[in-house]
Formats: sequence, C-alpha cells, structure tokens
Amino acid sequence: MKKMVSLPFMLLGILFVVCLVVSNMMETKIIQIGPITATAGLLVFPVSYIINDCISEVWGYKKARLIIWSGFAVNFLVVGISQLAVSIPAAPFWEGAESFNFVFGMAPRIVVASLCAFLTGSFLNAYVMSRMKMTSGGRHFSLRAIVSTLAGESADSLVFFPFAFWGILRQEELFLMIVTQAGLKSAYEIIVLPVTVRFVRYIKKIEGSDVYDTDVSFNPFNMKDL
Repeated sequence: MKKMVSLPFMLLGILFVVCLVVSNMMETKIIQIGPITATAGLLVFPVSYIINDCISEVWGYKKARLIIWSGFAVNFLVVGISQLAVSIPAAPFWEGAESFNFVFGMAPRIVVASLCAFLTGSFLNAYVMSRMKMTSGGRHFSLRAIVSTLAGESADSLVFFPFAFWGILRQEELFLMIVTQAGLKSAYEIIVLPVTVRFVRYIKKIEGSDVYDTDVSFNPFNMKDL
C-alpha cells in the first residue's frame, strides 16, 4: 500500500526548509531597529518554529521529525555547495567576488554551530509541543505553542552563540545576545499567534487529522517509523 503525502503537509514542509536556508543566508547581516540589534535571520527563522508547531499539532512528532531532518539535510547540502562555489577562483573580470565570499563563505565553526543549534532547538520544540498536548488532552494550543517555542528558541541560542562566538565576544555580550535573540524570536511567535491558531484549526478541518503521540518513540534518530 502506497503512503500518500497530503498537499498541506508537503507545502508546509517546503516552506519550513526554505525558511531555514534563507535565514542562514541572512545571518551575515546585522540589523538595528531602534535600540534592538540582531541578525537579519530573525526576520524569517521564527517562522520555522511556527511551522514546526503546526506539523507537530496536526500530524504528530513523527512527521515533525521527518521535516526537521529534511531541513537539516538541505541546509547541509546548501552549505556544501556554497563552500565549493567560494573555493573555485572567480573570473578575473568579475568584481563581486569579495561580496559573494562574504555572504556564502561562512566559517566552519559558524556552520557547525548553526546546524547543531537548529537540531537541538527544533527537536526540543516538537517534543515539548507533543508532550504538552498529551498532558492537556489537546487543549490550550496557544500556551503549548508559546512554551514549546520558548524552550526551542532558548536551546537554539544557548547552543549557537557560545559555540560560534566563545573566545571572540565577552561573556557579558554573549549572554546579552542569547537572551535578546531568544526573547525576540519568542515574541515573534506570540505576535502572530492569532494567525497560527486559526491556521491550525483550518488545517485540522481540511485534513481530518489531530494526532496524539501516545505510542511514539521520541528518539530524534529513529527514522524507521515515519
């Protein structure tokens, strides 16, 4: 019997991967809005957590695990191709080599930090969302979405910034960046929460799916049961 993939699940999966790839590319720019300083990736990265919440809520942890590893694989591929492109000498007449290398020539330390942080935060987000759903009997989606995002975004920042900038920035600066990034990303989730709630209700209605992970392995590396 063939396993069918629904259109909403496929589109959300694609959007999830696109958000991850774009956010990594935008991390090279530092933006400032009023007194707030952050990386440009902040504009799109929190969307991946919102999608993670939606997939975990509608289709369950197993499907969230599949999408997370898919995002990791595509990110790894993009980074590898980017490094290859940077390593190939530019044409002598082309004047954009320096800018291209700045955007795509990420240091290996930053790449490893980013990928590890993504896996840690995304899986923790999906796990908390799933566990709280079973505990609450499917109630309080808004609370579950906020708590899971706080857990995931905090873990992401706690892994990324020390790994990427330890020895480069002072400990006080690292702590401030961790708190600022986790707080801003979680605030992003809260602001768009009314849209997320309505969207999840709509997807549940058209899909006829509302999974509870009662007998599911939460091992991130268990890819046999999809």
